[in-house]
Amino acid sequence: MTVKTIIKISEYHDSVSLMLVARELSGLAGVQDAAVVMATEANKSILAEAGLLTDAAKAATANDLVIAVKANREQDAEEALGMVESLFAKKAAEDETADFRPKSIRGAVSSYPSANVAVISVAGRYATDEAWEALTRGLHVLLFSDNVSLEDEIALKRYARDHGLLLMGPGAGTAILNNVALGFANVIPAGNVGIVSAAGTGLQEVSTLVAKNGLGITQGIGTGGRDLKKEVGGIMMLEGLKALQEDTATEVIALVSKPPAPEVVDLILEQVKKSKKPTIVCFMGGDMSKVAEVETAIPARTLQEGGLFAAQAAGAQVGDIKQRIADETEQLKKQASELRKSLKPGQKYLRGLFSGGTLCYEAQVIWREMMDMPVYSNAPLPGEPSLEDSTKSQEHTTVDLGEEEFTVGRPHPMIDNDLRIRRLLQEASDPEVAVIILDVVIGYGAHPDPAAELEAAIVDGRKIAENDGRTIHFVASVTGTEQDPQGLKHTIATLERAGVIVCESNAAAARLTAMIVAR
Repeated sequence: MTVKTIIKISEYHDSVSLMLVARELSGLAGVQDAAVVMATEANKSILAEAGLLTDAAKAATANDLVIAVKANREQDAEEALGMVESLFAKKAAEDETADFRPKSIRGAVSSYPSANVAVISVAGRYATDEAWEALTRGLHVLLFSDNVSLEDEIALKRYARDHGLLLMGPGAGTAILNNVALGFANVIPAGNVGIVSAAGTGLQEVSTLVAKNGLGITQGIGTGGRDLKKEVGGIMMLEGLKALQEDTATEVIALVSKPPAPEVVDLILEQVKKSKKPTIVCFMGGDMSKVAEVETAIPARTLQEGGLFAAQAAGAQVGDIKQRIADETEQLKKQASELRKSLKPGQKYLRGLFSGGTLCYEAQVIWREMMDMPVYSNAPLPGEPSLEDSTKSQEHTTVDLGEEEFTVGRPHPMIDNDLRIRRLLQEASDPEVAVIILDVVIGYGAHPDPAAELEAAIVDGRKIAENDGRTIHFVASVTGTEQDPQGLKHTIATLERAGVIVCESNAAAARLTAMIVAR
């Protein structure tokens, strides 16, 4: 076995191109593994875990591109690396022959004068200028890009507010406007629920839970994760809330976020009071006492509650929600009791591998209530312990693989499961791990069949444990609908075929996971 690398100084390619080239290299004869990534510290750690980190890669900077190949023979590695330039050239040629794509917002507006929304996904250093260009041309903006300064975000949002526009983002991954899905979003039927969310997968989880209960939405407005900070003041959540309050098609409103700044909570609740429409308020992990004091507000502690309360207020027959969740929890307890019987005494830890940051956060909120040990994370709850090294777990650990440290120079984990698969096998090799929890998010923008890609890795992970005389449990939930391109039933069936326990919601999966490691 030999490992060889090429370092390309200050060379940039989009993350999808890097993924596709890496997959082509991995499929070559004699090649055991390959990676094509920017040389960030997190990516170097991942290369090291995979046995792909050479001295040359160690010396590379975050602006450099690393192409690493592990092959049976030195000749195989050299032949693979010799194909890199042609593979990048092939990808560039395919892009050139694609349908016409305007190269600027000005060109796009000229080509499509009726357009009223711009979706911006460029490197952070260019994103602010593009957002200004779109706003000053009268376009609403979904700013998918991150790495935009707080000062620029505030200025952009104030301008948008003052000119009757939405500036969703930065880092806004999801929106559904007039039944058109933007970014990572699901196929949701038209209905009477309007959602404003500071969290992309939070919007997806709540909207799909509404859909699973037979209803639909009017609008799904993303705000970006920093919108509810004191400095920003909840500008876009307030503007989205006002728009839904005025929209005659919207009869029920749902607000989704991690805990906002206290000053922002007061602003939002004052606006909630100005409408008679039932408003579900899900500030996960926050103090909900003020919410409970507002006559038209319905507090929800989790995304699961948020989706169910929204569906109920919109007319779905969901029964007593508190009792429904209590009954579900009792069933999970019985299931966990049976699953624990197959564990060895030393298997005592859970590991979470999440592609959705909000789903990772919701799980931690639930675990903090249920467990007497802390859960380490690269994106911990306030006051909870942070991982010293995000690529290495310790005790109970959950990782948000969509955090920026993992997505520089590689596609988001909803698109590419390579990093999650590598981490899954790493966790399965740990004799102290009892259960691994996964979120599987389908819909537009996501991998065309994430369950199929994960299936083989889960089977391999179970074999690793079995060869060591252990049993390891996998628990998952699927955020999606049957109308999504991947299909909800197909995704669930594929996971269950691999031995995964698939729960009705991310919250239920988190509860079951906690119960499995309970002592």
